[in-house]
Amino acid sequence: MGSSRVRPTLETRFHIDYDWWKRDERDLRMYLISHLAPERQELFRDAEQDEQVDWVDPETAEVRRIDALQRELQTAAQSEDFITSQTSLVDAVFRLFLANGNTPLTPVEIGEELGRPPQMILKTLAGGRVYKGIRPVAD
Repeated sequence: MGSSRVRPTLETRFHIDYDWWKRDERDLRMYLISHLAPERQELFRDAEQDEQVDWVDPETAEVRRIDALQRELQTAAQSEDFITSQTSLVDAVFRLFLANGNTPLTPVEIGEELGRPPQMILKTLAGGRVYKGIRPVAD
């Protein structure tokens, strides 16, 4: 009997699978901190892991408590230098998902956002190895 896995295509939607980080016993928090500017990284290395801050949804004006690191990443994602042409492909894709709230995107959409060839993005993300938890969305 054959495998039920379907090979990803240019139309396959990808996202950050945070469960992968848990299963693989990797330190997601430290990796997330590495995406901050060096001076901001220092603030979070020794901070409480569950520090909460108020966040106001710009669409609904609803106030919610969110993780302080999550808020800092949202702020960092607004910076012009969060994703540059020197950012590695995997880090650029990861940062794109951080910036868009982990909304699933196809390699074509990722390529449009990053100015990188969709075929290269697909080859990297679907090449048999999972990079930084970036995986196809399970439908």
